[in-house]
Formats: sequence, structure tokens, C-alpha cells
Amino acid sequence: MTEPVVERIPVAFSGPGAGTAPLTWGQKAILQDMRATGWPHNNSGAHPVPEGATVEDLAHRLGVLMSRFPVLRMRLATDADGRPCQVICASGEIDLEVATFADDVDPRAPIDYGNTLWREWLMTPLAPHTPWLLRMAVMRHRDAAVYMVLAVNSVVADGTGTLLFMSDLGIGELAGRKVDGDAIGTLELARREQTPQARRVSERAMRYWAGHLRSLPPKTFGEPRYPGRLGERFWHGRFNSPAAYLAVLAIAERTRTDTSRVLLAVIAIAIGRATGIDPLTTNVIVSNRFRPGFAEVIGPLGQDSVLTLDLGGTVDDVVARTRQAAMVAWLHGYYDPDQLDELTARLDAERGHPARITCRYNDRRLTTRPPSEEVAQGAAVTPEMIRAKLGETFLVWDGTVDHLPEQAFINVENHPETVYLQLVWDMAVFTTEQVETLLRGVEEVAIEAAFNPAAPTRVTPGQVSG
Repeated sequence: MTEPVVERIPVAFSGPGAGTAPLTWGQKAILQDMRATGWPHNNSGAHPVPEGATVEDLAHRLGVLMSRFPVLRMRLATDADGRPCQVICASGEIDLEVATFADDVDPRAPIDYGNTLWREWLMTPLAPHTPWLLRMAVMRHRDAAVYMVLAVNSVVADGTGTLLFMSDLGIGELAGRKVDGDAIGTLELARREQTPQARRVSERAMRYWAGHLRSLPPKTFGEPRYPGRLGERFWHGRFNSPAAYLAVLAIAERTRTDTSRVLLAVIAIAIGRATGIDPLTTNVIVSNRFRPGFAEVIGPLGQDSVLTLDLGGTVDDVVARTRQAAMVAWLHGYYDPDQLDELTARLDAERGHPARITCRYNDRRLTTRPPSEEVAQGAAVTPEMIRAKLGETFLVWDGTVDHLPEQAFINVENHPETVYLQLVWDMAVFTTEQVETLLRGVEEVAIEAAFNPAAPTRVTPGQVSG
């Protein structure tokens, strides 16, 4: 592919909301994740340009965007006492990167370039390329803007927050939606989190966490058993099952439970079958946007919570336990991460050894989950429908990642009409066969219970499959 000519167009901006405040709890949480994983945690994507927009139009929109949303003008700093803080600037300048392709190149070339670029930006720290926590590029071909790439660091906004401000650019799943201009800003949120009322919320969460952390083993799935894999030990894979999706809908409809809780229960049972771990204690990533006034905050609002699931009895029993446990976990997923660090250190000292939850679950279905819940309310799934989809199931391994603090990290991805999982496993703890048994077990558990409320979990504590 012919390489484009890349230039930078400076875009000035200024807006209200300047000031300094401590980090919010969500910002602390994502920064902890960055330190633990070594990943930049960018939200990055490629998008068709809104119809009729030119490079000049997009430069103007970028300036308006930076002016309107104070958090996009944020820089991380330290205060007079050496503590991390956020600084919102009143004005500044950001570059719009423009990649111009020769007229005679294939029209697909700018799109292919943009798709490669967004994947690169996903894992590339922004700091060497821009003084801001946002980066934007436009692909130009035959004097027309044809494609664009945007990346924003998760300290600025989580997935939903990113979609909200992207609506001003006319891109993303929320394009055209009017965003609440009076939503809480990160400076105000950080100050609220210093109040006695907020501290009480965090204290309650710590009491909840203590109940789950006090009797933990050192690691969820034990110590490394396969020392030969201690080099490239963290393997990344993808699992896709439209059949499991239909089965989950059937279970959700019968049990009057949302699909997220059913999926969590089904995945936990599959883990129990493959590993013999019962009960299972796992971290779950909670979006605190359900809290009053938080729905349209442009900022990071995701934090870990914790729950423990007894995997005995029937699948429906576990779904019912998951529904209750998840509700409580979500209510205790908003807290000061510094307090959790202090609690963890104290409990480590009390038990005489460090102990960590090394299983993590994240339902990332921002736009596909609501339609799933609507369908589940009147799902008319049949065994024939499920069997017809079995041929579309796949499991692929995509290689290794450098490091992960968890032994198992399971993401439910935003793909319609399927259970699509992105996963990273510590292969110094699991065998390949065990992981593949576990993942195919997700489909098996769901199908077994789709039309049978008495389907047993078949989890035998201590018995490992694979």
C-alpha cells in the first residue's frame, strides 16, 4: 500500500470548567489497572466520516469538542503534597492528524490504513504524540475526508463516556444524541467524593469487601503448575457461540433474569466444571452509571466489585444466586481504591500471606445488551433454532500478551446475537485442553439448561477437567 503524506493541523480551543481537584475514584481505579498490566488502556476506533464533512469541518468539530467537554482538557499532575491530581486547562491547542493519499490509490487504501491505525493506537501510549489524553486522525483521498480514527485514554472516559462525547463528532453508536451539558464533571465528582456522605459509601463497600477477602487463598486458581510456560504464559483467545446466545435467552426468559446475570452464572459453572473451584470468588467490573446523576458523566466510572458464587445444585439455582449476589456486588462497586489497598494490606498481614482474586469478569455489551434484554422478555427459542446455530461456534487462539495480574480475565464483547468472549488465561496454571473444555463448557451449560429447569451444574469441587 502506498504510504500517505501525514501532516498536523493545529486546532485551538478554550472553554469553561478549568481547575484542579484530586483524582476521582474511577480515575484511580483505571490508573491502578494501567500500572498492574502495563497497558495504556485507550479507547480507540475507526469510523466513516459523517456525510459531507471535510477535513476543515472535522478540525472545527474537534475544537468545539475540546471546548465543550472540560475533561478532554485534562492533564494529570501532582499537588503540593505530592499526591496525584487532575488539572483541567482553560485553553490550549491540539493537532488533528491528516493522512492524505494519492488520487490514484485504491479507495480502500485509506480505510485499510485507518483500521490498522486504530488498532495501533489502542495499545500505544498517547503521551509521546500529544500533550492531551485524546488523539484524532482523518484519512483524505481525492480531496475528500473519507475515514477517521479517534483514541482517548480511559482516565478521561470509559466506553460509554467516549460514545457520549463522540456523538458531537457525528460518529459512534450514539451519533446524533444530545448529551446533557449539565452532567457532573470530573472536578465536581472528585470534590463530592471527599465529602462525609461519599466516605460513608466507601466505608460500607469496604465492609462488604472484607467479608469476601478475609478467607481468600493466595490465588484463585492456585500457584503455577507448568513452569515451562513462565515465559510467554498469558494467552489470548476468542470464543463465539450464537447457539449459547439463544440458550441464554431461553434461560433468561424462564427465570425472569437479565442476560448479564445468566451469562455470569453460566460462565462461572463452566469454570467450576473445568477447574473444580467451588465456590468461585471473582472480580466483576461495575459501571456506576446506574447511580443518580451519573448516566451522562464524561469520565471513567467503572470499578471492580467482588462476588462469591456457590456452584452446587441446578443451573437455575446458580442463576438465582447470581442475580442476588450481583445486585449486592453492584451496590458496593463504588469506593475509594486507596481504601481497598489499605484493607487488602491489613488482611494480608492478619492472615500471614498475600491473597488476591485472580479471576475477573467484564460484560462490555454497551449497545447490544439492551436489545438482548428486550428479546429475552418474550423469547420463543426452540431446540431446533439452537441446533441450527451450532456450526457457527468457533474458538481461536490469537497469541500472547506480556503480562496480566489475573489468571483469567473474561470479557463479554459487544457483538449482536452471539456470546462473544475475549479472554486472557495464565497458561502456567491452565492447560490448553482445560481452557478449551471450559470455553466449550459455556455453550454446553447454556444448552443443557435452556429447556430444563432441573439441569444440574455438574460441578465437583476439587475435580479438574481437561
